[in-house]
Amino acid sequence: MRTAAILPVKSFERAKQRLGASVENQLRLALAEAMVGDVLAALAATREIELTLVVTREPEAAAAARAGSAEVIEDSAEAGQSAAAALGIAAALAAGFERVLCVPGDCPALDPGELAALLAGHGRDGEEVVVLPDRHGTGTNGLLLSPPDAIEPSFGPDSCERHAGLARAAGVPCRVEPLPCLRLDVDTGEDLAVLRETLARSPGGAPRTRAVLGKPASSAAPAAARP
Repeated sequence: MRTAAILPVKSFERAKQRLGASVENQLRLALAEAMVGDVLAALAATREIELTLVVTREPEAAAAARAGSAEVIEDSAEAGQSAAAALGIAAALAAGFERVLCVPGDCPALDPGELAALLAGHGRDGEEVVVLPDRHGTGTNGLLLSPPDAIEPSFGPDSCERHAGLARAAGVPCRVEPLPCLRLDVDTGEDLAVLRETLARSPGGAPRTRAVLGKPASSAAPAAARP
C-alpha cells in the first residue's frame, strides 16, 4: 500500500511558545529544529513510507526536508496543524497515495521499528482510521488514514475522542492505539522534563535532540536508514 507521511512544521520562531517560561529563546529555537530533524530521519528510515511531505514555511525545515529527499509544501497561511495536515493530504491524494500517516515535528523519540509494525497491521480490510494518542490520552500525536481523506484532521485539545467521533460519523472503522514512540510530544516545561528522563533511560535515537539537551546516545547502533 502506497504510504506518505505528512509532517506539518510551524515556523521555528513561532514554535513551542509555551516552553518560553521554562527555557531561554535560543534553546527553544534549537530544540524545535533538532526535533524536526530527528522526526525526518525516523520517517526516512521507515521502509513502508514511500514519501514524506513536509508542510511548512520555515526555511530551515524546508532545507532539511529537501536534503532528506522529502517533498516540501509551502504553508503560506500557517493556519495551524489541522490546516497544514489537510494540505498534505490533498497533495498525497493527487499523487495517488493510498494512505497517510500524519505526525508532528515534536516527537523526537519516533521509532522506525514501531512505525513499521503499525503500518504492517493497518488497512488490510479496507478503510481504517487509527488515532495515536499523546501520553495523556486526550490529544492526538498521530493519525493514520486509509484512504487519506477518510476523515478531516482536527488536532488540538481533546482531539483523540474528536477524531474517533469523526470516524464513527463517516462510517469508517477506527481504533485508538497508543504507540510508545508517539506518546511524548513537547509543548510545556513538564513535557520537556519527561523527554529528558525518557532519553536518559533510552539507549539511542533522537541524536539531534540529545545533542541540544546534552543527553548523548549510548553506543547502541541506530536504526538502519532506507537505502
